[in-house]
Parts: sequence; C-alpha cells; structure tokens
Amino acid sequence: MMAKILVVDDEVDMELLIKQKFRKKIRENVYEFVFARNGVEALAKLKEHPDVDVVLSDINMPEMDGLTLLSKLPEASPIIKTVIVSAYGDMVNIRTAMNRGAFDFVCKPIDFDDLDLTVAKTIEHVVQLRKTLQAIKENNILKMYVDESVLNFMTHQEFENSLLVNEAVEASIMFVDICCFTAIAEHVSANTVVNLLNKIFDLMVHEIIEQKGRVDKFLGDAVMAVFRDKYHLDRCVEAALAIRKRLKAFEETLPDNSVFRPEVSIGINSGEVISGNIGSASLRRLDYTVIGDTVNVAQRLQSIAQPGQIVVTHKAYEQIKESFCCAEIGEVKLKNKTAPIIVYEVTE
Repeated sequence: MMAKILVVDDEVDMELLIKQKFRKKIRENVYEFVFARNGVEALAKLKEHPDVDVVLSDINMPEMDGLTLLSKLPEASPIIKTVIVSAYGDMVNIRTAMNRGAFDFVCKPIDFDDLDLTVAKTIEHVVQLRKTLQAIKENNILKMYVDESVLNFMTHQEFENSLLVNEAVEASIMFVDICCFTAIAEHVSANTVVNLLNKIFDLMVHEIIEQKGRVDKFLGDAVMAVFRDKYHLDRCVEAALAIRKRLKAFEETLPDNSVFRPEVSIGINSGEVISGNIGSASLRRLDYTVIGDTVNVAQRLQSIAQPGQIVVTHKAYEQIKESFCCAEIGEVKLKNKTAPIIVYEVTE
C-alpha cells in the first residue's frame, strides 16, 4: 500500500531534492509526496489529502512555523505523525517539538539515508495505529450485535474450548415485525426495498442498544432482540415503546410517489432461555443465540399482535403493571400450546 507524505518547507529546492532522493520509491508507488511552503498551506493540503500518513516539517517558516503546525495537526488528523526536519537542532527546539507531539527529529543538512529509515519507521507506526483503530471499530460494531460473553473467549484456544458451552439464563425476548412490508417489495426495486429496510432497522437497533439490548438476528423484515441482566423486562418494554414512537414519525416517499409509513407488531416474553452456539461446530458455522419456550412464545405473541400493538403474557404483565400502562386483550390460542393464555397490550 502506498504511503502519502506531506513535506512542509519554505526552501524552494526542498521539493526537487525530495523528488530526486526518493525517485525510485515514487516510481514504484511506495511513496507519494505532497508539498506545502508553510503551516497554513499545510493545513489546507491536509483537507485536500485526508489520507496523509506522515508530515515532514521544517521549523522556521513564514505565516505559520513548524512548531505551531505541530500543535494544530491533532485537530486535522489524530493519526498523522510528524518528523521535524530542521537546521534548528538545539535541545530546546527538539524538546518543544517532542512535547507538541513530534514523532522524530532529523537535523539539516539532511542525511537522506537516515531520513529514509526514519520515514519508513514512522509509516510503520502509523500503519499499526490504523490497524488498531480499525480493530477497535470492528470490536465496537461486534459489541452491538454479539453478547459480551462471546467477546470474552475470542482467543483461539478459548474459542475451541468454549465452542459448545451453553447456559440457562433469565432474559427478555422481543420480536419486532414491520407490518405490510412484503407488499412494498412487490412494487419497488430491490435496491429501494433493501435501503428502506435498512433505514428502519437502523432506527430499531438504536433503541435496542439504548436500552442495553442485543440484536440477536434479523429475520427478513423482523428483528429478534435479547435483554439480560438487571431490569431486563422493563428495558425490553422501554425499547419496544421507543421503536413504536420512532417509526410513527418515520415516512419514506417511494419511487411511485406513494408514501410509506411503517407500523410494527411486537411480541415480548420473559423467562429462562438457553444461551449458546447453535449450528455446526465442524464447519465453524454457529449462531450465538437463545432458544427455548420463552423465545417461541415471544415470536408467537408477535404473530398475533396487530399493527402498532406490543403484546405480552399475563406473567409479564404482572411484572410491569406498576411501571407501564397495559390493557387486557383476552385469551388467545398460541401454536403448540395446549391451553389458551391471557395476553395484554402495552399502551404506554
């Protein structure tokens, strides 16, 4: 991968000198150089070239000197590392530069072999920083969708040992379905359908994460979410109410100029679930998910919920009735349940 280097120096011959000394690496697309005559111009160049990896900067320049530029670079990019290249190699300037974040210091007249090694070392450091930030970003994204207990055994040996370890836990399960969305797919393009669905999912996911829930899976135009730990049922219901409220304010104009205003039907159940890796261990294709009767009932409650309804069992109602307003729907017969159960609708 080619590294981009910004050279900041008011000496006219510096650009020519750099191009001559690094011509082989420029030809081989190892380095690309951008040039500026002072700190002000350098900051402007950074806006044009946000992918700059390393800055080589003089100290004594008009308009904005190198030490002032150093103090402003973190605002432009926290990743960029600066090597000061200056004839002012006294300890005061070196210490000032280092205190303002310089990665290294090279004195003029320039030993280009030394500069080459210094640039290579600095680029390697920047590459490692970028990889670390990317890993953090991916890890944060992973945390949005994966239970934290999974992240605790991500080393290879622990993964092998823990691959099929399961546990029974107390949790609340929420199924959210976008009503009548299938009909939309029959009238608009695939791209429109996917983009619209992802917009709605983004709204849902935000509210689930806000209540410290975990998105277990996306099922077509439905979402399954899991809430664990303290007050998991209350947080689950709060998320459901927030999702319903957010989607009431959402509308999208379709290519045929019709307006789509989504409604959701939601089923919530709470109780013991089996949490673990389900799938094929030999193929390493497993879902870290929850299963059990509590999950099945939550899905069936969603299937009987009308657009805009949040349906819970009588048992869940007894746990939340002092915190939320609920209305009795009555007895319903759920699939694979021998006896009918009384269900309630959470209104607010």
